[in-house]
Amino acid sequence: MPVCRMRFLLLSSCLFILAGCSSVYKSLKPATGNFDHIYKFRPQFSVVLYNAEINVTSHHLSGLLLMKVMPDSSTRIVFSSEMGVKFFDFAFLKDGSFKVYYIIPQMDKGPVIKTLRKDFDLVLLRQEGSHEHYMLKDSSHIYYVLPQEKGANYYITNLAGDSLIRMEKSSKRKPVAVATMMNYKNGIPDTIGIDHKNFKFTIGLKKIER
Repeated sequence: MPVCRMRFLLLSSCLFILAGCSSVYKSLKPATGNFDHIYKFRPQFSVVLYNAEINVTSHHLSGLLLMKVMPDSSTRIVFSSEMGVKFFDFAFLKDGSFKVYYIIPQMDKGPVIKTLRKDFDLVLLRQEGSHEHYMLKDSSHIYYVLPQEKGANYYITNLAGDSLIRMEKSSKRKPVAVATMMNYKNGIPDTIGIDHKNFKFTIGLKKIER
């Protein structure tokens, strides 16, 4: 192989690697405003019931997902089949900790439990007051950023801040999960969706009117 061609291929490979390592958020600019405005999108419920579908790799589960604020201010999340067979039972405690009361053996794996915890952390906007935070923007969106141990949670609105477009749980370079909450009524989203990008893990929730 000619030396010049070899140098060209090496240079191209280096540029490709560098491009792959760059962050999709690098072009965002600092923004100013009241960060607490994002918390108006936090679901406001005492108790809410959703039809739920969860796909974890080769497992498909469907049923009912209950979220309830308990008398001790913890938030209980219970997912069961329509026949009452429990899939998991979690709680976010008042002190910020997380407790697993029950989970079926097929899902009783550290990475699965950790992912579910982070997913519900994301959509319940539970990080208020516990992390540094800042705001970024592009030409049409405001990004409310809550840094995490690895990466950050991004809550993305329109420039007016009155419409939540999506939420992203990201690594340092790119989203690893994207979530949406739509059609709020009385402070509660009618539809919630979570889609992971690195492996098959999706959650779909549709509110049941009672």
